[in-house]
Amino acid sequence: MTARPARGPLAGLMAHLVLTAVLAATTGVTAAGWLAGTAYAVVLYLVLRAGLDRAGMRALGPANTVTLGRAVLVGGVTALVVTSFSRPVSLPVLVTLVAVALALDGVDGQVARRTGSTSTLGARFDMEIDSFLVLVLSVFVAGTYGWWPIAIGAFRYLFVAASWAAPWLNGALPPRFSRKVVAAVQGVVLVVVTADLLPPALSYAALAVALLMLTWSFGYDILGLRVAEEARRTTRVTLIRHIPARHIPAPRRRRPASVNV
Repeated sequence: MTARPARGPLAGLMAHLVLTAVLAATTGVTAAGWLAGTAYAVVLYLVLRAGLDRAGMRALGPANTVTLGRAVLVGGVTALVVTSFSRPVSLPVLVTLVAVALALDGVDGQVARRTGSTSTLGARFDMEIDSFLVLVLSVFVAGTYGWWPIAIGAFRYLFVAASWAAPWLNGALPPRFSRKVVAAVQGVVLVVVTADLLPPALSYAALAVALLMLTWSFGYDILGLRVAEEARRTTRVTLIRHIPARHIPAPRRRRPASVNV
């Protein structure tokens, strides 16, 4: 039988609740942590179900199932990070969840290619989970190093918000290896700083370098999109100027109506 579209997202929601209960029993999760993690899981369920319906997919498939597992771990990270606002949390547990989620980042893509199950939904799902994990980690390290590292996680969301005002930012970007390198550096730096493996001075420097690299990467892409938009506008204007004018016959004059006297 064909699986119902809601079955996969619902399984993810249930898995998140189980993970949060385990974290609460072993490390302690505050009410705010519970609320934040549960809100994340509910939004994930609703958005993923809507995505499946829109894509006409009846099941997640193997690759998206791996991504859903990563998403559940990110939900646990969210609960712990919000808990850290009011009390210390277990760094080994937090870093383990983050490390496993990042390690699985390369698995879902491999599974999709090997099983021939690549899809637009899967690519978007994977990207959104990565972006949210980076945002949550940047919020966590901001508690120690000041609020400026939040820019690392907020960059992508600011870019999306800007695209609402400037639709040309939604243009297609060509594949670029340096973009993948910069994204990987963000994850590695945030994990290392979260784990407190470096002296404070080196952590500051690593976060600053990561932010500079991200600024350069986004700036490069924005410049490329702007140049492409200007080229499209120039081409459109050139085509309009070279279209020959249509010969429209002049309107016929109406004869005055005869009046019988």
